[in-house]
Amino acid sequence: MHFDIFTLFPDMFQGPFSESILKRAQERGLLSIALHNIRDATTDKHHVVDDYPYGGGAGMVMKPEPIFKAVESIYQGGPIILLSPKGRLFNQQIARTLAQEARVTLICGHYEGVDERVREHLVTDEISIGDYVLTGGELAAMVVVDATSRLIPGVLGGAESILEESHSGGMLEYPHYTRPPEFRGWRVPDVLLSGNHAEIGRWRRKESLKRTRERRPDLFEKLNLSSKQDVKLLRELEEEE
Repeated sequence: MHFDIFTLFPDMFQGPFSESILKRAQERGLLSIALHNIRDATTDKHHVVDDYPYGGGAGMVMKPEPIFKAVESIYQGGPIILLSPKGRLFNQQIARTLAQEARVTLICGHYEGVDERVREHLVTDEISIGDYVLTGGELAAMVVVDATSRLIPGVLGGAESILEESHSGGMLEYPHYTRPPEFRGWRVPDVLLSGNHAEIGRWRRKESLKRTRERRPDLFEKLNLSSKQDVKLLRELEEEE
């Protein structure tokens, strides 16, 4: 999979993309990332990429010419995504969809925003990573690349890691424990030490249901909990409360 990222600050990406899983994925040829400085597509000696908004108002707006020129000079297919607080909210399902693409283009917005003609005639999607405003789209682009890349086959150690993560099945993940079995008087739940995989699976499902209902009622309401086991686990949770 290949990402083309268009930004005014390419140096911001060096740390996140040169460490850990993303670094190994690139070394193994599973992932490639190209950073493009939008200023390189300008034609004036000062490399101006923004201007005052028509109609007045605070802030500056990114000009359409350098963005169109930069993207069109290298575009070879795939979605063109603008990172913006006005976009649809990024989630695991969107990451899964993007992971099916061979190429993805990301444009990092800045200042007060980008000229509307970029949205109307260049980008194919607009994504936000949360209901808040960042200084620019660079951090959002890093999040999209990280969340998407780890879904590429072979990037993570095993497929189970992806299947059991939070949000993969619409729920939050169950608690995790490791050695020692007791720390400062706090013990690991006995069921996890029992070796009974059926009971461990049941406990994990119950804890996922509990966490999702408590912490993300919005996700819980969307779950289709029609299996006998889920109905029984929910009844147990209600009795415990």
